[in-house]
Amino acid sequence: MSFLPLVYKISALAPLALMAAVALLAALGRFSTASLWQILRVGSFAALAMAVLALFTSSLGALWSGVVQASALSMVTATLVQLLGTVIGGFSSRYLQGERGQPRYIAALASVLAAVHLLVLADHWLVLIGAWAFVGVALQYLLCFYADRPFALLAAHKKRIADRLADVLLIIAAALAWLEVGSGSLSALREHVLQHGISPALQVSAVALVLAVILRTALLPVHGWLIQVMEAPTPVSALLHAGVVNAGGYLLIRFVDVMLLSPLTLAMLVMIGALTAIFGSLVMLTQSAVKTSLAWSTVAQMGFMILQCGLTLFPVALLHIIAHSLYKAHAFLSSGSAVEATLAVRRPGPVATPNVRAVLRAFLLALVIYALAGLAFGFWHKPPQALALGAILIFGVAYLIAQGLADAAPWQLTWRTSLIATAAAVSYFALQWAAYALTAGVLPPAPEPGALVWALIILSLLTFGFTAFAQSLFPLWAHHPAVAGLRVHLQNGLYVNALFDRMLGNFNTVSPAQDRM
Repeated sequence: MSFLPLVYKISALAPLALMAAVALLAALGRFSTASLWQILRVGSFAALAMAVLALFTSSLGALWSGVVQASALSMVTATLVQLLGTVIGGFSSRYLQGERGQPRYIAALASVLAAVHLLVLADHWLVLIGAWAFVGVALQYLLCFYADRPFALLAAHKKRIADRLADVLLIIAAALAWLEVGSGSLSALREHVLQHGISPALQVSAVALVLAVILRTALLPVHGWLIQVMEAPTPVSALLHAGVVNAGGYLLIRFVDVMLLSPLTLAMLVMIGALTAIFGSLVMLTQSAVKTSLAWSTVAQMGFMILQCGLTLFPVALLHIIAHSLYKAHAFLSSGSAVEATLAVRRPGPVATPNVRAVLRAFLLALVIYALAGLAFGFWHKPPQALALGAILIFGVAYLIAQGLADAAPWQLTWRTSLIATAAAVSYFALQWAAYALTAGVLPPAPEPGALVWALIILSLLTFGFTAFAQSLFPLWAHHPAVAGLRVHLQNGLYVNALFDRMLGNFNTVSPAQDRM
């Protein structure tokens, strides 16, 4: 065995081994709390270094094919996960000073990271199912760190129910695929699909996989547990919203060859993703608490990421996962200073309220800016799905332009919002180009859309366009009694989560820590 492939194998497996070792040392209870934090810090930095080394040597060999396998995709994800874990671990050591149960927290945090590393390396259905289940089990101890908080226990209980249902669906997907392919290897499944296409059994397997992702990614209507984990420590919220919840998107990208041949699953992803994105963004705008608003933002972003997968824009979805993870980790870890930062912002005067004519001009100007940016990047080479996604993005920017085009708005605001729209359009095409360039040979480009995909594209454009237009006109209707009532209903998430709680009834909500007593 040559030297470089050996280095690659060691570096690819090292993050998993290091985090598992940290978890074991913390669980043994033979070290002081300060020593355990130091062990976690050293192990996290070493694991991050190994993940980066494996990322740059991922083309030099294979691991244990059919059991665990490292690729450029898995090592990018592993590097991202370990980076987040390293930062969150350092933040936790300061955030939890003086709290009881810190060794248990360290063991659970390291266990979550180890399980996620195993998940991204999995090349067998059994390894995948076991790793994803263990992520949920270890996360339960973090969610119930404050075992005396009823809402924390309720959120953990709802998360546990969603996880177990997802496990059942994943087992169904695995059984159908295993029987069809004759092997539990994910690499064998990919080769089978590329050679023989997708059979009815594999179609059902893909649907079961998508349903499992919906449960684990907190999409409608099972999003409630993600909103209620605010009772957990802030670094746990950061880990969940920036890292763990993105695992569903990673799995969809991991099974890209199956997804591309299953129109039914793509349709499910587009419809559920679009509905979740719109619902989450509308509810987010009505929230006054910083962390709750961030939680609803995660729901909306997960919906948008799933929408991208449904439109077969898998390289863009991977870019979205990376960007959202980094942003949301920073947002949660800095949420404590959000109030002071908001109060420090200078308010030049009242907010300009655009009328219908200003909103129409804003949408027209935003589309013109988007078209000019597309011409500069050669939009005729872009797939229709990517152009539609960019148009949805520019619909959101049109709201800012409408503020600048209001009659009472100064010219400085008009120029500023126009520049923001231009920067957003240029950034979208530039990042999209970078995503496809960096994933060339790793992820397939978007195929030519068929009739179903075209219908989904048009439906998405109309839905997001109407929502953005209505949102831009909202200040004009704010004092109407019907709008005031709608705002109250949106603040409560249209009571979808309350209905789910009622379905649960009076189930036992014992924390894992209490369950051991």
